[in-house]
Amino acid sequence: MTILTVVLSFSVLACFVSQTPVSLSDRPLHHTKNGFKNLYEVPERRGFGSVLRWLLGFGPKEIPPIPPDQVPPYAPEIVPPDLNLIRHPDPAKIQLTWIGHSCFLIQVGGLNILTDPVFSDRISPVSFAGPKRKAPPGIPFHDLPRIDAVLISHNHYDHLDKSTIKNLGNKPRYFVPLGLQGWFAALRISRVSQLDWGQTSFIDDVLFHAVAAQHFSGRGPFSFDHELWAGWVIETKQGNICFAGDSGYAPHFKEIGSRFGPIRLALLPLGAYRPRWFMRPMHMDPVEAVLAHRDLGSALSIGMHWGTFKQTEEPLGEPPLYLRRAVKEAGLRPEEFLVMKFGQTLVLDRR
Repeated sequence: MTILTVVLSFSVLACFVSQTPVSLSDRPLHHTKNGFKNLYEVPERRGFGSVLRWLLGFGPKEIPPIPPDQVPPYAPEIVPPDLNLIRHPDPAKIQLTWIGHSCFLIQVGGLNILTDPVFSDRISPVSFAGPKRKAPPGIPFHDLPRIDAVLISHNHYDHLDKSTIKNLGNKPRYFVPLGLQGWFAALRISRVSQLDWGQTSFIDDVLFHAVAAQHFSGRGPFSFDHELWAGWVIETKQGNICFAGDSGYAPHFKEIGSRFGPIRLALLPLGAYRPRWFMRPMHMDPVEAVLAHRDLGSALSIGMHWGTFKQTEEPLGEPPLYLRRAVKEAGLRPEEFLVMKFGQTLVLDRR
């Protein structure tokens, strides 16, 4: 990993060099004097020394969960998008297409919803360096249907892409965590609903609930945790959908399940998890994603945040193999927790 890549990969490193201010007694528990913090204490804050230990390979040695010789060279599974299905969804069903990383097209209740849309080749402050896309977007941007809503989980470069947002423009309604409205205003985008955890907005009869996540925020070295991070629950007549954003494993998943269950569909991150000694507080591995699936009481979970960008130490093809083992060891049926192909569309009926 080059020093330039290190500097540009704020999506992985930012929280570990941040310091959380003391919260104010008259504000919600996750608010601080200068920003926000997680509800549940992170076991150990990672300072810049820990960052260097990781990058220079001086951290604790860990045994890979899947032996390296059992992980084949990565070749992303890509299918041509079913544009006829995408352009004519059944409004009585939930339809889901994986575009890549944490970006899905959710079609439900007559709405077309994008989650954390990133269509750029790199996730970086600059276009010439930083983690590069390993698979093309599952739906080319010009083939997207009309977009009614965009959910943003937080402002890291692999979840909030300036070029993509500019191309989407001011036509969709953007649902964002606290602190991000000004970023959109600078792009002359005004159709923004800015929510705190526990707050709700809507389009027609579809409700959008901002829920807790265990993560962090920041797009530069002096803006750590100034903006909130969040997950989202989409409440529809066809069932509730949980988009977890980017999150470590913590009790908030059980609280979301208790409040919004039954969850019909959960989109859960399961990549960017190694080394565990460094990544565990803010990124789930597949074993923890299975725990989150159970805590939510989800009928079906889909893995995301893997296979699109090389951000951390695990091979790009490892998460699905690790997930398959975790699902089996947890006693789940294989069809309860799936990974999708780029461009693949799933249609969920009422069963």
